[in-house]
Amino acid sequence: MDPRTPWPALARPRFLRSSWPWRVVGYLGTGAALGGVVGLVFLVLGAFSLVLVGLPLLLLSGPAVGGVERWRLRLVDRDPAPDPHRVPSAPGLVAWLRLRAGEQATWRELGYALLFATVLWPLDLLALAVGVGLPLTLLGTPLRLAVDGQETKVVKAYLVTSYPEAFAAALLGALLLVALAYPLAAVAGARAALARALLAPRDAEARAIGEVIASRARLVDAFEAERRRIERDLHDGAQQRLVALTMTLGLARLDTPPGPLADQLAKAHAEAGQVLTELRELIHGIHPQVLADYGLGPALVDAADRSAVPVAADVELPRLPESVESAGYFAVCEALANIGRHSDATRARLTARHTDGVLRLDVEDDGRGGADPAGGSGLTGLADRIAVLDGTLTIMSPKGGPTLLRVEIPCPAPTEGSVSSSPRTASSSGRG
Repeated sequence: MDPRTPWPALARPRFLRSSWPWRVVGYLGTGAALGGVVGLVFLVLGAFSLVLVGLPLLLLSGPAVGGVERWRLRLVDRDPAPDPHRVPSAPGLVAWLRLRAGEQATWRELGYALLFATVLWPLDLLALAVGVGLPLTLLGTPLRLAVDGQETKVVKAYLVTSYPEAFAAALLGALLLVALAYPLAAVAGARAALARALLAPRDAEARAIGEVIASRARLVDAFEAERRRIERDLHDGAQQRLVALTMTLGLARLDTPPGPLADQLAKAHAEAGQVLTELRELIHGIHPQVLADYGLGPALVDAADRSAVPVAADVELPRLPESVESAGYFAVCEALANIGRHSDATRARLTARHTDGVLRLDVEDDGRGGADPAGGSGLTGLADRIAVLDGTLTIMSPKGGPTLLRVEIPCPAPTEGSVSSSPRTASSSGRG
């Protein structure tokens, strides 16, 4: 794994051959240049603040510097620095200014900008002067001696009068350039850590993560709503039309005398009946009615009863959130389908419990094992869907079996008034 900041990069043998020394120099160099500009701007705004004109601009300079510094932080910190500011609830400049003035992040950024303009950029410049300027000056000694002719001074202190001395100074400069790259990277790492602590604190990262989790939950709810809409449209639209078509063909078949036409009608009637059966199975697969009406427990028992392999179902579940029930149901259905298709198992066991705020589903079989989610079993998509709910899907399937698929989804415990499915323990023989 590539290091994310200069500190872990220092421990890598290929540090000097990587891009990190260049990143470090770029970060400190731009810091020194930008800090000088920020210091000059602060002097101007401070002068105008004496007549209260520059105070609003002085306050807003903090977020401006903070935004630039978070962008510049990417030179030496590959983890994105989240913006700690909230989005105004109302449009307009007044609402934006009112929100920014009341945020702690604004005042932290203003404090960082003042520190940057007075202390940090001179330190950046000093580190560059020692870590890069001094070695490069020594490296240029032979060139300066050739230009000056008879003699030259090294860093304004040591007089060099011969080329052996000049090349010795250049060799020293090369060694210092390599040796000082490490402390220079450590300084840049500390500088970046300070910037992240002030400009992208952990509460902002936690808020960003919370927004991501909330958006994922909204996506799951929207997906389930769309699934139910498709099921309703198929049930109330296409299925009803197929039922009417099947009845019409059946009546026409009864009214037609024996002959080629009657045979064609009989064939069309049978095909329409087969299409209707397949449509009903499709609707059942989209969102089973038993899952919507009675919850996950009875739906799992029903799935076990319809399995091609005999399944012993031990299910005790209350009603849970719809997204959790749907994800758990389809994970179990996919597992049972895989057992019937690929495992050569003679029996399976399904265990479902909700304890300590976690839904746990175990599907075991006595098949040949060796199940690989990456082999196109359909479990990869289910694992992604369960991960959206902060759940996990674990498969333990050694060669020769047995195979255990475990689903764990955190969800709140049901309230007193929630509708619970009757705890059931069922042994299903299957249809195989």
